[in-house]
Amino acid sequence: MDEVQYSALSEEIQRLQAEHHRYAQRLEELLQKPYLTVDEQMEEVRLKKLKLHAKDLIVALEHRSPAVA
Repeated sequence: MDEVQYSALSEEIQRLQAEHHRYAQRLEELLQKPYLTVDEQMEEVRLKKLKLHAKDLIVALEHRSPAVA
């Protein structure tokens, strides 16, 4: 893997980590509420899935090239 590929892979991992962090922050906001509306409950489920998917992609990319992690 050349320098350009390493750079692109590193940027993608950073982007996914930022997404994962945004999802985690929004989930934390929802968890601070005493109760959730139906829409908020649906958002919570969606965010959990998106957060997990982002984490899975991060792990896969890091595993693909451990030197980038």
